Amino acid sequence: MGHEVDPAPHRLAGDLKTGTLEVRLAESAAELDAAQALRYRIFYDEMQAKPDSATLASQRDVDAYDATCDHLLVLDHALGTGADAVVGTYRLIRKPAADACGGFYTRDEFDINPLLNFSGKLLELGRSCVDTRYRTRPTMQLLWRGIASYVFHYDIALMFGCASLPGIDPDAHALALSYLHHYHLAPAEMRTRALPDRFVALDRMPKEAIDVKRALADLPPLIKGYLRLGGFIGDGAVIDHQFNTVDVCILVKTDLVTEKYLNHYSRTTGGAGTGPTDTAGDEIAGVA
Repeated sequence: MGHEVDPAPHRLAGDLKTGTLEVRLAESAAELDAAQALRYRIFYDEMQAKPDSATLASQRDVDAYDATCDHLLVLDHALGTGADAVVGTYRLIRKPAADACGGFYTRDEFDINPLLNFSGKLLELGRSCVDTRYRTRPTMQLLWRGIASYVFHYDIALMFGCASLPGIDPDAHALALSYLHHYHLAPAEMRTRALPDRFVALDRMPKEAIDVKRALADLPPLIKGYLRLGGFIGDGAVIDHQFNTVDVCILVKTDLVTEKYLNHYSRTTGGAGTGPTDTAGDEIAGVA
């Protein structure tokens, strides 16, 4: 594919296997290609994104960020090794990788200047998808443990990225979007905002009209998982016509993420950590 990955990416710490499944970073061009092929199947075949001619010809979801960032993979070793085993992926972009591409991916939809002024290290999450056969709680917990290990290794303070609701009609998601606006809007000092020419209002219903239980049921599992970690939503949504989605900007401070990871890691290495782990993983499923 003409893309390169770090020939020796760091190894994620901790026990990141369950049964025949393992989560780790991509280690070869072939594994990256397998992740891009999986992304194509999920985003274009399943979710009906609109490919350009090059994307259609290659049957791969590829962009400039892929060559510079890290790619978290879920592998099922029952299927084979390396590229043959890839069944899930998550793209992880730190600031050096973003700078090599002129800025973070999210900047194309949202004003992220408040985040660029944030005092801690940033991590942009995106292009998450899991093969339909593997959208199970154990797979998602394993994927989340991989993200937590990565966050801990690089001392990430804030994660962010675009999360999607299916289709391009925001009124079809009026309840969910309004709930996010009224209950989870980010504090002013870290509040991203949809770009002016793409801004779609989230507050499509008054707060008193919201049935919270129904709204939560309407939210995609990935967004619910972020909210369970104390996540926030930026102001406004964006319609992504190419990917056939309504996008919101998710922000998650990593304090709780690293606490859960430390608890898990402490137990697997004989330490004294206690408390529940991987609760966000219970909800993170499907695609985003």
